[in-house]
Amino acid sequence: MSQSTFLQNGELVTILIKKKEAPFISLRVVLLVTYVIIGVIPLLLMANTILHSMQEYFVEERKQELLSQANVIAGQLASNDFFFNQENQESLEEMVLQTGQDEDFRVLILDASAMVVYDTGYQEVGKTYLLPEVLEALEKRDVAREQEDGTVYAAASIVGSSSQHDGIVLIADSLQDVRITVGNIGNKAYFMLAVLLVAVILIMVVISRLFTEPLKRIIRVIQKMAEGHLEQRIVVTNRTHNEIVDLALSCNQMADQLEKVESSRQQFVSNVSHELKTPLSSIKVLSESILLQEDVPKEMYVEFLHDINSEIDRMTAIINDLLTLVKLDQKEIPLNFVETDLNHMMEDIIKRMTPLAAAKQIQMQYIKEKDVSAEVDEMKMTLAISNLVDNAVKYTPEGGTVTVVLDADHQNAFMTVTDTGIGIPESEVNRIFERFYRVDKTRDRETGGTGLGLSITHGTVMMHNGSIKVNSKEEEGTSIQVRIPLHQNVGA
Repeated sequence: MSQSTFLQNGELVTILIKKKEAPFISLRVVLLVTYVIIGVIPLLLMANTILHSMQEYFVEERKQELLSQANVIAGQLASNDFFFNQENQESLEEMVLQTGQDEDFRVLILDASAMVVYDTGYQEVGKTYLLPEVLEALEKRDVAREQEDGTVYAAASIVGSSSQHDGIVLIADSLQDVRITVGNIGNKAYFMLAVLLVAVILIMVVISRLFTEPLKRIIRVIQKMAEGHLEQRIVVTNRTHNEIVDLALSCNQMADQLEKVESSRQQFVSNVSHELKTPLSSIKVLSESILLQEDVPKEMYVEFLHDINSEIDRMTAIINDLLTLVKLDQKEIPLNFVETDLNHMMEDIIKRMTPLAAAKQIQMQYIKEKDVSAEVDEMKMTLAISNLVDNAVKYTPEGGTVTVVLDADHQNAFMTVTDTGIGIPESEVNRIFERFYRVDKTRDRETGGTGLGLSITHGTVMMHNGSIKVNSKEEEGTSIQVRIPLHQNVGA
């Protein structure tokens, strides 16, 4: 539905226009019609072609048979001088009559002027037959031809002993029996086609149902998921494996991911609420303490205000980190890839982190395996590596060691941060990049931070087309390796 808004007589008028929806055409109907068109119509055309060819063959055979009979009769008449020997005429006429009766066709004998001198049907004697077949036979061209009324004329010349053209034998026969035979065959063929059509339709109904019913189940599940029922799943049997099964499995995987995202979203909202609630509660308690006390010394005001200011800074840091994560997720933060001396970048990070390590008597080591230059966004990559080093210092007990190593091969740069800290349980190694996740939840207030640093690091590395590998053992320490391509394919 679309809307059109305009001004009429000074008033704003909105017209809702309902778009015409495309007609629903069931896939089952499409499959059924397609199968019928592909399977039955070619058979029908083939049957018609075969019947037509069969009829032409029978007609041609009949024409050749009649022409052969006409030539046999003409030969007998010529050898016995039918037109000139009166004594032989009667016996020859009886022979011709017997042949016509035996073969069930009509025989006419014409003289050289195309006049009928004998007719087994006793109807045309004395008449002149100027048929095309007769005229061709008079020119000594024997011919057999089908007529429009379904009759076949076969004409053969009677050539006397002196090689003179004495007359013509004309045989007329009906093709009704041929048409009846071909018609009977056609009726049986069309009956078989009708039975085949019904069978094909029944089979196609079953087959189309096998195709469309799973799709309908998938559609129903997807519609329920669209309504918010993300727990819906498509039941998949293992009897067969095809594209529809793959589609169902993919839908189930999509549902799993959507449910996971929804759970993560709810957990994220809960974590954000908790993280923001804590400083807000502290601010409320501090402000109420000031308001409810009379004659509060100035020093206490200052102390409480400092505490309130610290909690506000903490909230600001959380909100800023959240905004950074949102921009990373939506890829709104532009990356400025420039050729950067990673050795110089790492030395600057170590220099800034050394006072934090010294405060806990932690030994900071930097190992440069080789000089490395890579195309990175220096500011964002510096923040990402700083988060790793900062976490290593925070979670390493006093007197421990934090080691930073820079190395590279011909394609990638490797930055590794290793500590001798509390380590990470194996079951939680894959969760450290989740938002607000902390390894040691009992010390989250002591260590400070927002719990979003590693999430920002992970997002930054991913935007650099890199990867992060974590190895950790409880009470032994953690090693995190960042891999970054030396050259970025910016146009990809």
